[in-house]
Amino acid sequence: MLKSLFFILVFIKVVAINTCQAGDSTQINKKRLYPILLATNGLYIGSMVYVSSVWYKEKRSNFHFFNDLNQWKQMDKAGHFTTAFIESQLVTKSLIWSGVQPKKAYMYGAIAGFLYQAPIEFFDGFDPDYGASVSDLVANALGSGSPLVQYLLWREVRIKPKFSFHTTNYAQLRPNVLGKNLSEQILKDYNGQTYWLAFNLHSFMKEQKIPRWINISLGYSANEMIYARDGQNNRAGYEAYRQYFLSFDIDFEHVPLKSKLLKTILYPLNFIHIPFPAIEYSKNSLKFHPLYF
Repeated sequence: MLKSLFFILVFIKVVAINTCQAGDSTQINKKRLYPILLATNGLYIGSMVYVSSVWYKEKRSNFHFFNDLNQWKQMDKAGHFTTAFIESQLVTKSLIWSGVQPKKAYMYGAIAGFLYQAPIEFFDGFDPDYGASVSDLVANALGSGSPLVQYLLWREVRIKPKFSFHTTNYAQLRPNVLGKNLSEQILKDYNGQTYWLAFNLHSFMKEQKIPRWINISLGYSANEMIYARDGQNNRAGYEAYRQYFLSFDIDFEHVPLKSKLLKTILYPLNFIHIPFPAIEYSKNSLKFHPLYF
């Protein structure tokens, strides 16, 4: 998740030119498209050089694969899926804003979302502590391809992954792994992370008078994870367990605002689960959270 979310920071600059109004024009606006291509490719190449030279500078081995599917209750896979989805959406929105036909934009977005993530596995393959992960590649493919699949099914994206975080006491037990400060913990402490699938109710029930900006969200998280594997946690006196949540959410893309600038500013919030009351199911019992982050 740490290395994957780095690319959100790269592409957040593209959000400034996100299209809140897709438009029906099929005429490509080169004045919009070329700067987007130059900026994203330049940032991408620069980020790859940075990742290769800094994060992996002292760690090199022969390329190899590593099966990490049974680690961290698959929270990292949810992170890969979410990150790839966001990257795919940002590229797609930018292309549509530039006049590319929606179907082609979604196809290019799906390809780009996967390709932006794939080099991370290539670099991990030379890391003696990790290795390239097939399950990570699968999660990347599912995440980047999800917007395209939804467009082909419904001509719109009705289900969007989101992310939320709250601090935990576990990070201080292994700060080098789970984060030494808040910025690191947001990326590393899986105990505090929750990944959501936000379903737009209006999209599925258009005959009902449901506001377009209301979502219902299903969340997934895990707790008591000091180590990656269950056996390690058990030996340390912890019992890692999964958590499932039901909550509401806001689709900022459909909030009725007249200002295009304000819509653009609020667009990144579509990747974040806004704190709402939530019902948690874990350890065969239900728990109500008046406000869950």
